[in-house]
Amino acid sequence: MSARSISRRTMLRASGVALGLPFLEAMTPAFARSAAPKRRMVAINLGLGLHLPHLVPAAAGRNYELTPYLNEIKAYRDHVTVISGTSHPGVDGGHLAEKSFLTTVPHPGSASFRNSISLDQLAAEKIGLETRFGFLTLSTAGRGLSWTRSGVEIPTDSRASQLYAKLFLEGKADEKARRLKQLKDGRSVLDAVSGQTGGLQRELGAADREKLEDYLGAVREAEKRLLKAEAWEGRPKPKTETPQPKDPADRLDIVEHQRLLYGLMHLALATDSTRIITFFKNGMNAVPKIPGVTQDYHNLSHHGKDSAKIEELGTIERAQIGCYGEFLGKLQASKEEGSTLLDLTMVLIGSNLGNASSHDNRNLPIVLAGGGFKHGSHLALGGERDYPLSNLFVSMLQRLGIETSTFGTGTTTMKGLEFA
Repeated sequence: MSARSISRRTMLRASGVALGLPFLEAMTPAFARSAAPKRRMVAINLGLGLHLPHLVPAAAGRNYELTPYLNEIKAYRDHVTVISGTSHPGVDGGHLAEKSFLTTVPHPGSASFRNSISLDQLAAEKIGLETRFGFLTLSTAGRGLSWTRSGVEIPTDSRASQLYAKLFLEGKADEKARRLKQLKDGRSVLDAVSGQTGGLQRELGAADREKLEDYLGAVREAEKRLLKAEAWEGRPKPKTETPQPKDPADRLDIVEHQRLLYGLMHLALATDSTRIITFFKNGMNAVPKIPGVTQDYHNLSHHGKDSAKIEELGTIERAQIGCYGEFLGKLQASKEEGSTLLDLTMVLIGSNLGNASSHDNRNLPIVLAGGGFKHGSHLALGGERDYPLSNLFVSMLQRLGIETSTFGTGTTTMKGLEFA
């Protein structure tokens, strides 16, 4: 027997609010649910890059030979596309380019630099209201990849224990009541702001009216998020048999830290707690706890073609690609609506550094897995190492079902990358 479909509009009237109730499967007919799979997106940045000769195959196309790093994820060869020859036009500044990895805004080292909305945040604006968390932004050490439309960096979650609590642990009754009051107070402030600016628009010139409208648009978006958060406070969090993890006692145990965060990323996607995640694997000026590594990670990234340094750097980077492969395996093993979570989730991994040794921001190391694209090949793009990576972002947004032909410096979809 099929379940009765619930009108979203009716739900909104009955609830006494105008916007932002959590999306429920019962709100759409069964045929619509089966026709529109819930697609997800994950974007990962390795802050100290990847040694390109160990990642990128010599040959383009499908018949490439596995490189040392791709050998770590060989089980998913048919689910992965290796992309070479890309950069963000005008994005320079070495490590500073991490600010622009998902925004594409040029010259992040300039005194006049002002960032803009990141790929994940644009996606969250469009589909983020359908889940408890519109997005998750994670890191291993504080800084992240996500930026608001007004160019403000969004704080990250970096401790696995706290992320687990956020996703799965119910707060005490008084804590929930306090959060609900804070949400209602926040809406009251936004209502007051909207009311006070209503008459002001008539007194402003065209340029100021445009600025004010942008501001009010941000206020309206904030109102939607607050309303959604209020609604979710009344619903139980999903249950998981996975126990709450303990954070690594040694901050140098970067592999364990990444494994814990990847595991929680998988659980967040599998429970549909969110469909959008960014993860910044920050660099470190220390010797990571990995067998065979004896030198400072940052120093190794500046190898200067020293073979001994490259060998140790490769040990670190293979371990990190291995963690990525384990994440792909978890997604592949999770089934949903006749498909796998990997087929429904685009997983981008790369870096803002094409050559960390020289701080070069061209010819970036990029791998895209899953998400409903035709995979299994090496796309060699941009003979001068400057094919716009932002075109990939346009393709990813479209795969999420978002109607757009541009994003940042991207003006079209990525050539050679097709939907499955």
